[in-house]
Amino acid sequence: MRARTARTLLGALAIVIALVWVFPVYWMVNSSLLPNVTLQSFVPTFVPLGGSFENFASALADGEFFAALGMSVSITLIAVFFCIIFAFLGAVAISRFRFRGRTSFIIAVLVVQMLPAEGLFIAQYKMVAGAHLLDSVIGVSIIYIAAVVPFTIWMLRGFVAGVPADLEEAAMVDGLSRFGAFMRITFPLLAPGLVASGVYAFLQAWNEFTVALVLLPSESVQTLPLWLRGFVQASATRATDWGQVMAASTLVAVPVIVFFLIVQGRLTSGLVSGAVKG
Repeated sequence: MRARTARTLLGALAIVIALVWVFPVYWMVNSSLLPNVTLQSFVPTFVPLGGSFENFASALADGEFFAALGMSVSITLIAVFFCIIFAFLGAVAISRFRFRGRTSFIIAVLVVQMLPAEGLFIAQYKMVAGAHLLDSVIGVSIIYIAAVVPFTIWMLRGFVAGVPADLEEAAMVDGLSRFGAFMRITFPLLAPGLVASGVYAFLQAWNEFTVALVLLPSESVQTLPLWLRGFVQASATRATDWGQVMAASTLVAVPVIVFFLIVQGRLTSGLVSGAVKG
């Protein structure tokens, strides 16, 4: 009886926490469907009866939206692709091989994660400006990759260390080369870790704001978070149309939410497995 009561209370608490988490997202989408007059009313409207997509049409009519969307997609894809490659190679190196400087490398990976991002802005700006990569996809992508790789190396290290090396040795006894044994035996078992690392890199690159603000000073070149800020500022030059602002926020956020909901099972199992193995 006590165990059942405890499970019931924990379940109720979980539902309350979930509702608290979901409500801001719901309110954003709900507000995006309502006219600004309704949003300024003292009586909140929880169900958008009679709502429309006019706010979305106004946000999409902004000429800079699709350019910002292309910029965000390009930077995110580049960051995810190279982050997975570098993190995979680094995780394999520190998990499967013993070499001089291995301990120092592991410590460096941990220390880099402790550095506050704000403390690196000046150095990053000077480095990218010196390479003439300001206002470019490559410049922002390089910084994103450098920021995400340390954590993904540590995440993937747990997966690689969790696969017994004996499996590879047995495959080598059967005639496979070391590379062939790794690709046929170990690599398929690392798929959940690669998915989890890719999702983490995607979320970090898509939602990042401050680095993009520093490295993309031109108003004609911006990612979606920067476009959203500019959209809010443009609305602020007149009476702020919160319906349009919420519609613009939904356009930026909903693709990420949908993507996360699709892969969240693999992401959760990947994070947990990578944390307890090795």
